[in-house]
Amino acid sequence: MAKNVYTVRQVNAYIKNMFVQDYMLNRIYVKGEISNCKYHTSGHIYFSLKDESGAIACVMFAGDRRGLSFRMQEGQKVIVLGSISVYERDGKYQLYAKEIILDGEGALYQQYARLKRELEEMGMFAQEYKQPIPVYSRTVGVVTAPTGAAIRDIMNITARRNPCVQLILYPAVVQGEQAASSIAKGIRTLDAYGVDVMIVGRGGGSIEDLWAFNEEEVARAIFACRTPVISAVGHETDTTIADLVADLRAPTPSAAAELAVTDYRQLMSGMELFRNQLADRLEQKISRYRQRLQHEKLRLMYVSPQYKLNARKQYLSELSDRFAQEMDRKLTDRKHRLQLCAGRLDGLSPVRKLSQGYSYTELSDKKALRSITQVQEGDPVLIHVTDGKVRARVEALEAD
Repeated sequence: MAKNVYTVRQVNAYIKNMFVQDYMLNRIYVKGEISNCKYHTSGHIYFSLKDESGAIACVMFAGDRRGLSFRMQEGQKVIVLGSISVYERDGKYQLYAKEIILDGEGALYQQYARLKRELEEMGMFAQEYKQPIPVYSRTVGVVTAPTGAAIRDIMNITARRNPCVQLILYPAVVQGEQAASSIAKGIRTLDAYGVDVMIVGRGGGSIEDLWAFNEEEVARAIFACRTPVISAVGHETDTTIADLVADLRAPTPSAAAELAVTDYRQLMSGMELFRNQLADRLEQKISRYRQRLQHEKLRLMYVSPQYKLNARKQYLSELSDRFAQEMDRKLTDRKHRLQLCAGRLDGLSPVRKLSQGYSYTELSDKKALRSITQVQEGDPVLIHVTDGKVRARVEALEAD
């Protein structure tokens, strides 16, 4: 029987200690394809990395998932940074992942994220540096490939919206090693030429195809450009560094042309609308001034001497009419009263009495004979009758 006998736990612990003491295994990058990926309810991720020759079990604990920028799926090619150790309970070694990035495209994404972070800290995405896009551009510069679909779309949209706008193309290389310097040179050239607005972009593609628009050289050229820049890179789901630095981002080259070129038909329709509104408002204003003029004319007429003189004349005329009417009324009243008095006087008139058979006798001194005591026999008297006078003498006096 062998002298040295070890337990399973001791063996596993010894092997684990060997892994711990190996510096390379404590910080190692392993590349492979994901398989058997499971997200556990505890937050841990269990998966395997495999290649054409073998596989290795892996685990990423929940505390390390904060740095994971994507959701892991079967078949993804990744690079895992971590340490290799032994799980003593099962006696199996596995890779304990600390960081996971996508291989190839994932590396580019990490580079993109790093540059984005640096440029943002420098303030190159700040809104206060964004220039307004001119509403009525006469010259539009385009930095793109001369044979791609992007320039055809821009030409078609521009011709339809406003055929008077001049397009100036800088034929740039938009893909490959020389693309970034070609695009940056095109931006500087058109900026020096003096176009009103500039479109920089290309059609969609993979992140490798669009990578020139994620280069710092292109970003700095856009930021330094005095001409307003519209970026038009890829499709709506693609966002590049150029999109973030540009003054305005368009999801497609066609949309960039629509933003850069005003539709003259809408402009003419708007001008017609404004013309009609101006005519209506002018007519309303003229009508208000006419009313105001009429009002002022009436006020002036009321305070004019001629108006006051006419008013006084009318007032005097009214007073004259009232005076005449009052005089007529008073005369009528007086005539009526006079007729009443005349009737009463007529009833008391001596003449009327005389006409009824009575007579009036007066003495020589013109006094009326009222008593026999006023005369003596032989005194002359004058007797008044209706149709004349009778002169007589008193022959005798007889008392009643």
